[in-house]
Amino acid sequence: MTAPTARAAGKQPLGALLQAQLACARMEFRVALTYRTAYLSSFAMMLLQIWLLTVVWKALYDGREEVDGLGLTTMTAYATLTTLQYHLVSPWRSSPIEQRVREGKVAVDLLRPIGFPGQMLAGQLGWASAAVPVLLVALPFALLIGAGRAPASVAAGFAYPVALIGALLVNQLLGLLLGMVAFWTLEVSGALMAYRFVAQFFSGALVPLWFMPGPVRAAAEWLPFQATAYTPAAVYLGQVEGVGIAAALGVQLVWIAGLGTLAAFVWSRARRRVLSQGG
Repeated sequence: MTAPTARAAGKQPLGALLQAQLACARMEFRVALTYRTAYLSSFAMMLLQIWLLTVVWKALYDGREEVDGLGLTTMTAYATLTTLQYHLVSPWRSSPIEQRVREGKVAVDLLRPIGFPGQMLAGQLGWASAAVPVLLVALPFALLIGAGRAPASVAAGFAYPVALIGALLVNQLLGLLLGMVAFWTLEVSGALMAYRFVAQFFSGALVPLWFMPGPVRAAAEWLPFQATAYTPAAVYLGQVEGVGIAAALGVQLVWIAGLGTLAAFVWSRARRRVLSQGG
């Protein structure tokens, strides 16, 4: 018997749909806080990572004020910002889809009053929101050791939160697509390891796009990953200004629309592979 699907989701009032998605987000937020040792250790690891990045970049600059026109203060602020952003938009847990498919829990998910992709996205956003307290502790620490700075302009200050939300959505849609591969393979851990390396490198979280060789930078600019780390940081630090900010946000919007459409298409195929047996 083919498993029932959440067709009722499209018939629900918008308010009820949002309440159901908020419930999914709250549930995953609480799950994230359940693992208290891992959660509390992430505070210490984040502060250590920020301090190490500051020390390393100071050593690499070796007393020079600028490298390729980029000052040390801007570089350390970029490294801190991308580290904090990556902690928020790419939380330490991979998509739960693989586990739910393997254990058959996806059949229960399909009985819920909202669609499966919506449940997964809401849950991932709830899980990611558990990183906010870590960031609230890390930001003052970064400013204290000189690894942070204020936005480059008023426009940058207003545009940065928008760019950060765009980064979060692009990353969650990428995670959703990768997780749905489990409907065909059951196992995505190997692909996930490769994905994390490629995504982190081309996002600019490890090395800024400014320092990448021409062909590598061109490839990074054509991939969606730069929208998850480089774009918000570049907006905040004033590396893109004026029309450039609007263009950068527009690119994020295009990726959100494209990845959302692709996720809907993949889900339309994946749902056909779900079978439910027994009563």
